[in-house]
Amino acid sequence: MSATPAGTEHPDRVRTIEDDVLKLIDMALAEDKGPGDWTSRWVVPARVRGRARIIAKAEGVLAGLDPAIAVFVRLDPRVRTDTRFADGDVVRPGDVVCEMSGPARAILTGERVALNFLQHLSGVATLTRRFVEAVAGTGVRILDTRKTTPGWRTLEKAAVRAGGGGNHRRGLYDAVLVKDNHIAIAGGVTEAIRRVQESNTRALPVIVEVRNREEVDEALAAGVDRLLLDNMDVEPMRAVVRLARDRKPRITLEASGNVTLERVRAIAGTGVDFISIGALTHSAVALDLSLDMVRP
Repeated sequence: MSATPAGTEHPDRVRTIEDDVLKLIDMALAEDKGPGDWTSRWVVPARVRGRARIIAKAEGVLAGLDPAIAVFVRLDPRVRTDTRFADGDVVRPGDVVCEMSGPARAILTGERVALNFLQHLSGVATLTRRFVEAVAGTGVRILDTRKTTPGWRTLEKAAVRAGGGGNHRRGLYDAVLVKDNHIAIAGGVTEAIRRVQESNTRALPVIVEVRNREEVDEALAAGVDRLLLDNMDVEPMRAVVRLARDRKPRITLEASGNVTLERVRAIAGTGVDFISIGALTHSAVALDLSLDMVRP
């Protein structure tokens, strides 16, 4: 899902949201609202209009503005929003991310669900940006993985892009990734690759996970598009990169496993092209944001 420029109101930006994301928004609202938001209904008359602001309480990178806004629009299309920032922008404590106005009940009912989307996705973007900044100048690209929250993959991968990272394969269908368990069942790297090559009528890119020099030798001999260097220490990884570049200068190399902010630059220095990090989506801390109603 692409970020929408700041200042754009809701009708056009909500129409651009993918169907799977709209279904997720509706499920989240149904989960939270159930048969009714009785508090808002009993406290706030239907005719009352309100104005609210989403305010940053910590520094971070925004992501998820469109689904957050869509929450309110799904509840009541009369809600209007004015965004001050766009996905990928850095916000600091006190910044007003956006303002909204319209039926007060809809704003109050949608508050928590909208913030859940915006806080979590901004947390993903913020963590991604930290990794991207940590390898700045090395030419290495930070990637996500499939370790996403079920149902949230479209949104979390968009948040990674907002943070400056890139997306690995979207799912099991758009690339072949031969992992250790595939290799174990096939009886070895060579046999696993042979089976893929016999069946790959879709011309999908082939990535093979390798853990040691012997598996690297087999994968290079069999011919693949990318080697995924799994859970290697820095010096063995550096040696494998040299070996692979000498034998197959154009092969793409990716490091994965046990990647932390403290280690990521050293890993980038081995000469790999990509570093994939599951923590971007499964361990990101939500960015602190709040929604405050403005007194009439």
